[in-house]
Amino acid sequence: MKNIVILISGRGSNMQAIVNADILDANIAAVLSNNETAAGLAWAAERGIATDSLNHKNFDSRLAFDQAMMEKIDAYQPDLVVLAGFMRILTPEFCAHYENRLINIHPSILPSFTGLHTHERALEAGCRVAGCTIHFVTPELDCGPIISQGIVPILDGDTADDVAARVLTVEHQLFPQAVADFVAGRLKIEGNRVLNAQHNAAGQSLLA
Repeated sequence: MKNIVILISGRGSNMQAIVNADILDANIAAVLSNNETAAGLAWAAERGIATDSLNHKNFDSRLAFDQAMMEKIDAYQPDLVVLAGFMRILTPEFCAHYENRLINIHPSILPSFTGLHTHERALEAGCRVAGCTIHFVTPELDCGPIISQGIVPILDGDTADDVAARVLTVEHQLFPQAVADFVAGRLKIEGNRVLNAQHNAAGQSLLA
């Protein structure tokens, strides 16, 4: 059984998708947040999952917050830490502490559109597709070895909200699978590429 700690900042819809997937040999040990009013905390608590929060505004530095959060995370002896809409830029110290056991989901087809407002930027650039990327976390923002990517079309007349909703549907399919693959020991990092013992290249992406 692998212990998993999930970090969120809001409603945690990807966290919910992971919990609801009931992944074999995965124990969702805790859901933590930098926002004590995050709706996802109440959702997790209702299902008997331990929850806690730390307000980053109460700390003098990003590193001080990360160190305090690491203490809370480590209390659950995590095999995997999952960033599911955790809206904080992490320090190199945090990333190093959880190296190769920290994964994130980002709402673009990386390496395009790192950072915020990904769907608006994709529309402005005239992209015909959008998507999401699940990756291991490194100190460089929205980089790190890619586990899987999902692709959706951008249709004429789409708004950013239209694209976001389409991408979110794919996120909810890919993220639980990525966690399941990690728990089952199917993922292996070679350089900047993640090899999956079960899936071929076609199985690593999803067109919706």
